[in-house]
Amino acid sequence: MQEHWSIEQYREYQKKENKKSKYGAVKTTVDGQTFDSKKEADYYCNLKLRLQCGDIKGFCLQPIFILAPRLKYKADFIVFNNDGTTEIVDTKGFKTKEYIAKKKIFEDKYNLKIKEE
Repeated sequence: MQEHWSIEQYREYQKKENKKSKYGAVKTTVDGQTFDSKKEADYYCNLKLRLQCGDIKGFCLQPIFILAPRLKYKADFIVFNNDGTTEIVDTKGFKTKEYIAKKKIFEDKYNLKIKEE
């Protein structure tokens, strides 16, 4: 019985398509962009429609915010509204302890609320 995998065996294992996410999310690709979940991909499609109809000025995918040295928070989206306001959006199916802690630090530091979808 083999105790360790070769590099090739490990790479083959990583390529398997039936690999499941820890929380059951299904990676989804839209417009060449891969999202961590179908929910996040659907929200992206919704934002594209809102942008086309002029409901919003724009949006960015996965903006990164520095919370402290060596501590970052990556939101799913930042939405730029027509009235000049911005929304930080995170599509969550499951809130981890790490996310809850980073959310609190983010909201305290930047004085912004994270909108959870």
